[in-house]
Amino acid sequence: MICCREYAAFEATTIIAPADCAAMVGGRIKSLKPGEKAVIDNITVEAIDAYNVRRFRSPGIPFHPRGLGLGYLIIIGGKTIYHAGDTDFIPEMKGLRDIYLALLPAGGTYTMDNTEAAEATFAIRPNYVIPMHRLETDPGEYKSRVERGNPAIKVILLRAGERLEI
Repeated sequence: MICCREYAAFEATTIIAPADCAAMVGGRIKSLKPGEKAVIDNITVEAIDAYNVRRFRSPGIPFHPRGLGLGYLIIIGGKTIYHAGDTDFIPEMKGLRDIYLALLPAGGTYTMDNTEAAEATFAIRPNYVIPMHRLETDPGEYKSRVERGNPAIKVILLRAGERLEI
C-alpha cells in the first residue's frame, strides 16, 4: 500500500528510461537518445549506447542490438556514475573518463562475462565498480581479476537489498 505522501512523491518523480520501457513503467517518463542529456534539479543524465557485439540470439541477431538499449552517465555532486545497462564491452567504453562509480553487467549470457567485465573496468578506470546482472558468473572471481589487474579500483559486491551511499 502506498500512502498519499509516497504517491505524491512518485507522481512528482521524473523517470529516465529507454522509449520501449515507458509503457511498462508508467508515470512521468523522459526518454533520451544516445548523446542526449537531461538536467533535473542538480542531476545531469546523459544517455549512451549499450549493445551486444559478442552475444547473439542467433547468428547476426544480438540479444541487445545497437540503437535499442541505453547506458547512462549520471552526474551529481561533482561525481559521475556510469550505469552501463545491458551491454558487452563496447568501443564507446574506452572513451569514458573521470568515472567515480561504474555499474557493469557481468552476467555471462546476455552481457559481459567476468573476463570482459574486468577488461571494461580497466578501460574505464573508475574509482569504484559494482558488478551487476550476476546470473552465471562468480562475483568473487570478477573482484579478484580487477584487484590483481588494478588494485586502485575498488570492487564493491552488494548483496540483495543492500544499499550504498556515495
